[in-house]
Amino acid sequence: MAGKDYYKILGVSKSASQEEIKKAYRKLALKYHPDQNKGDKTSEEKFKEINEAYAVLSNAEKKKNYDMFGAEGFQSRYSQEDIFKGFDFASILREFGFGGGGRAANPFSQFFGGMGGAGQQQYHGNGSPFGSFSGGCHGHRQQQDVKGPDMIYELNMPLEEVAQTVEKVISYQVNGHQEMVSLKVPAGIVDGQKLRLKGKGSPSPYGGPPGDLYIKINIKEHPVFKRENDDLYSRHEIRFSEAVLGTEIEIPTIDQKRLKLKIPPGTQNNAKFRLKSYGLPRAKGGGKGDAFAEISIEVPKELNKKQKALIKSLAETGL
Repeated sequence: MAGKDYYKILGVSKSASQEEIKKAYRKLALKYHPDQNKGDKTSEEKFKEINEAYAVLSNAEKKKNYDMFGAEGFQSRYSQEDIFKGFDFASILREFGFGGGGRAANPFSQFFGGMGGAGQQQYHGNGSPFGSFSGGCHGHRQQQDVKGPDMIYELNMPLEEVAQTVEKVISYQVNGHQEMVSLKVPAGIVDGQKLRLKGKGSPSPYGGPPGDLYIKINIKEHPVFKRENDDLYSRHEIRFSEAVLGTEIEIPTIDQKRLKLKIPPGTQNNAKFRLKSYGLPRAKGGGKGDAFAEISIEVPKELNKKQKALIKSLAETGL
């Protein structure tokens, strides 16, 4: 899913100053505030969107990460609770010139139900502050049910390990403490795939369940094999004479075997030979993919006198 362009949402450039970002946010927030557009769901969604954009771009650290990782990269690292953590609603009220307490004096209280009066609306919970429009006596219980933030750990793996189910032990930090966990990485896993370890993420600040730990798999490039889905491709060079007369070569496999492959006479450059079921295991079961040996014919850049004479004589015969 494509990430959100927060600069576009607020209508500012990436080089905009904090003052320009604040000014653009203030204008849009007044325009789309629910009190100004009662019952208009489109305006309500727009209001949520601009608050999310401002929560990121007004925070130096979050803005830095957003610019560094891009929209998609940022949102794969930051959950909604991370985005709104520390978002100071009281400061926003002062910017708009609203003061005092109670719903009448505080136009945000209806929208951010259950988050306290003016001067007390810095958001520290998990999830989006727009998730509920009701507060009151249920607020504390709802907070206790909120899980902690999820975490992402990137695990680098060589392609050889994808050929079988492997057990990994990883070490990571949670709130300054070192944690270790073991997991099984299934054979045939895909680059970029995430494995979920329930309850191994950050603890909830309200006593709720901890978040989850997601293991993102990064598969390293292989010097011999190129992967396409469950199939593996390798390239092998033979001499011109071998292509003409035929030969036999050895082909390595991802599971450390060596196979004999007969190259028939008259083999052409870029010919492809299939080695059935010597690819990677299919992640959803059902056997393995195939391996393909692609042939390159070596054309010598230099010939000695004898070789040159032979080639000339072959040319004279029409070869």
